[in-house]
Amino acid sequence: MGRDAEPTACVIDSQSVKADAVVGADSRGFDGGKNINGRKRHVVVDTLGLLLGVMVTAADVGDRTAAQVLLHQVADAHHRLALVWADGGYTGSLVEHCLAAFALVLAIVKRSDDHKGFVVLPKRWIVERLFAHLMRSRRLARDFERRTNSAEAMIYWSMTLLMTRRLARSPRGRA
Repeated sequence: MGRDAEPTACVIDSQSVKADAVVGADSRGFDGGKNINGRKRHVVVDTLGLLLGVMVTAADVGDRTAAQVLLHQVADAHHRLALVWADGGYTGSLVEHCLAAFALVLAIVKRSDDHKGFVVLPKRWIVERLFAHLMRSRRLARDFERRTNSAEAMIYWSMTLLMTRRLARSPRGRA
């Protein structure tokens, strides 16, 4: 796509999904904000929407708590990262923690109170597009996996399919 292979900016977000009956109580939780009993997928994507990291937890795990672990993994793997865009759920002490521990600037993209209904937010639509791609995979419409690392592997598999479709469609992939 004419960009450097190593990302310098990324977007983080989470998605709560319902869990199937096979998911044990130890990895299941209740997300009160979304009224979902299941698991939460925490993802980090680059500015092209390609997956940099994923972590699956119980739905009652907070975004800030999971973000500390996930951003640590992503920052170790991608040393040039300097900027992370996030929603309002990542405010508070996480902003200072990212700057001190990982040298990452955590920029919060907030929704304006002036608008009613759906509004496309700058940079945040990138991660929402990834969630839409994941939900198109029938296996990921609900969490059917017994273990969280199997659920993460399913997300990586779905992302691999998406990336190969993009490569097959691009003129660079044909050369």
